[in-house]
Amino acid sequence: MKISSRAERIEPFYVMEVAKAASALAREVAHTDRPMIFLNIGEPDFTAPPLVQEAAARAIHDGTTQYTQATGLDALRERISGWYAERFGVDIPARRIVVTAGASAALQLACLALIEAGDEILLPDPSYPCNRHFVSAADGKAVLVPTTAAERFQLTADKVESHWTDKTRGVLLASPSNPTGTSIAPDELRRIHEVVTRRGGITLIDEIYLGLSYDAKFGQTALAIDDQVVSINSFSKYFNMTGWRLGWLVVPDALVPVIERLAQNLFICASTVSQYAALACFEADSIAEYERRRAEFKARRDWFIPQLDALGLTVPVMPDGAFYAWADCTSFAQKLGIDGSWDFAFETMKRAHVAVTPGRDFGTAETSRFVRFSTASSMEHLQEAVERLKALAR
Repeated sequence: MKISSRAERIEPFYVMEVAKAASALAREVAHTDRPMIFLNIGEPDFTAPPLVQEAAARAIHDGTTQYTQATGLDALRERISGWYAERFGVDIPARRIVVTAGASAALQLACLALIEAGDEILLPDPSYPCNRHFVSAADGKAVLVPTTAAERFQLTADKVESHWTDKTRGVLLASPSNPTGTSIAPDELRRIHEVVTRRGGITLIDEIYLGLSYDAKFGQTALAIDDQVVSINSFSKYFNMTGWRLGWLVVPDALVPVIERLAQNLFICASTVSQYAALACFEADSIAEYERRRAEFKARRDWFIPQLDALGLTVPVMPDGAFYAWADCTSFAQKLGIDGSWDFAFETMKRAHVAVTPGRDFGTAETSRFVRFSTASSMEHLQEAVERLKALAR
């Protein structure tokens, strides 16, 4: 059977390959005194709060499970619009919001709507691998631009300018970013968008971790710049609804009917039950619970990253959002007599029963030196992981 060249261009998701190996070993050690600690997957250990679960059960009980319109429930679009006003002080009309089957569907719709075959999209290196694969799936070409710690592992206006060619269509950013947890300073983001606009391009920005910002300096939406920015968001991270597969897209008015047409054909609509459940995310009690959890994520970050630094797993930029630590494992790996983050990940998995993610997935800009730790796990697990790593270092 002949496989399409499009499918062949999509690289394996090595995060999941490592996860499979960790899960297999976890079954072997599950009943020992050192079960596997998973610090490799970016999934909150919290689940949807009670009001959200009750709303889902009510939708099922009442039989409100039929298709919605492709753009999503009007009531949910209005709630999201209200959240932008209350949380970020920006006016985003509900008509510009399209509810999607997760942020993945939002990115796919945006790429299909805006990218022609052969168009090049600039992304930072390192960055989340699936983002560049969405570009490839739309027959575009993802161009990874190396970034440094001094740049917060993010693109700058100067780099966008210097890497722009006749084939460049725009940029795909993420703020806060996976794997680094770092955001783009608002002034720099504005300058990037000015470069893109002057070139007649598009600014796509993944803001799925925006709700999990810990620094007011960075915790602002790019939608405050103007109505031409395209923002991708999700109910998975801040709202703790990973498996519910629900996200949204904010687009310029002219793009709404285009996205709607694509969504009608590709997805029909996002999960109806998930949409009714998500209405309850914006209730006062739910928001209060989400804020308590955000504080817990911050507390984990504040404790864990100094511990990594003390172990020689240096985190060059303190993450201002999300729940990741992007750590240079070079010196620690040398203590173990190995080289690079890929071997380091398997060594810690086998010898300490701590699963982490090697940098291989996230690009080529010295990513072989880095591992990504997820702090979306309990403080107890983080503390035990540190003790095991200390023992391993000895």
